[in-house]
Amino acid sequence: MDELKKKVDESWKEKVEKEKVEQKEQGKFVPPEPDFKFFITTLTLQASIALGHIPNPSTNKTEEDLVQAKFLIDTLGMLQEKTRGNLTEEESGLLENLLYELRTAYLAKQKVGEVK
Repeated sequence: MDELKKKVDESWKEKVEKEKVEQKEQGKFVPPEPDFKFFITTLTLQASIALGHIPNPSTNKTEEDLVQAKFLIDTLGMLQEKTRGNLTEEESGLLENLLYELRTAYLAKQKVGEVK
């Protein structure tokens, strides 16, 4: 069973690599390689948009959605828990720093909302 799985995985990898080369040769967009740092920074960007720190790229408007921001921050926290011990030092440090910044910003937004 493991040999079959390994053969399928290798076949899939070869096919994907061939498609990437063809797309590059045709001048088509080739998405970046998926990696953990890219994934968590994407979630952080979405949280920053929800916190109203940067404009939403699809509307070019600054929008605040603290419920969405909390969900994304909690999702990053869950990833931190579930991946503990499986990340590189760089990945772990990045995730810790991003969570600290987002949680601090979220708490600041909550306090502003309480003062109003």
